[in-house]
Amino acid sequence: MDRPLTVLPTSLEVQVKARPLPRHVGIIMDGNGRWAELRGQPRLEGHREGSVSVREVTRCARRIGVQALTLYAFSSQNWARPAEEVAGLMDLLREYLESERAEILDNGIRLNAIGEVDKLPRYVREPLERLRADSAHNTGMVLTLALSYGGREELLRAARDLAQAAARGELDPAHLDAEDLESRLWTAGLPPVDLIVRTSGEQRISNFLLWQLAYAELCFTDALWPDFRTEEFLRCLSQYQGRERRFGLTSAQVNRDDTPQRAKA
Repeated sequence: MDRPLTVLPTSLEVQVKARPLPRHVGIIMDGNGRWAELRGQPRLEGHREGSVSVREVTRCARRIGVQALTLYAFSSQNWARPAEEVAGLMDLLREYLESERAEILDNGIRLNAIGEVDKLPRYVREPLERLRADSAHNTGMVLTLALSYGGREELLRAARDLAQAAARGELDPAHLDAEDLESRLWTAGLPPVDLIVRTSGEQRISNFLLWQLAYAELCFTDALWPDFRTEEFLRCLSQYQGRERRFGLTSAQVNRDDTPQRAKA
């Protein structure tokens, strides 16, 4: 990632920034391969072009004040793709971590990673862990990369942790609550997920943040990820801002002054 550029805000950006923002946005970055195939290029070129969208969206999210951005970069199921494509994706991930290092540190961004990170090759894990450690005390936006990540896998891991704690007598199974499980998820400590975006026209969740999206707003866009840049991201945020979030309540309840704060978020 290049050093921060001076960007003049568009009228849409000014409008979005002036209204309540989602605290935590998750993005399913889909369509890289199709973008390349439509242009007669190798699929890896779509992933490479998609890294430009990562740069633009990250910059925009930080600039307008989103607290946390989580990008679904590589799923648990992606390991089953052709070995050549997986190797190319790992190379691109390493390149990203090296090229974005300066901008992440210079802008006070904290890099986070969720998933079965130990499955990544060492040449990816090492720069990832270095950047996580070096940015750990940054207080700006949290940028989370979901790597070798799966929502079912995350829930299974959390369930195992709870079962082991109960077996050791540290927890009473009869009194377990949502907070006990949430504290064992990979996303523990991050703000609640308010908005999930999926690109490329597909309308499914694909094993992403299954617990966390229980009350998240969903936004599906036809744009392929390499074409998903600042303006498209802002349009998704604007769509979110136009929705009424009721959390199971009625509109009348949400608009009452004594309604719990969560329903007004």
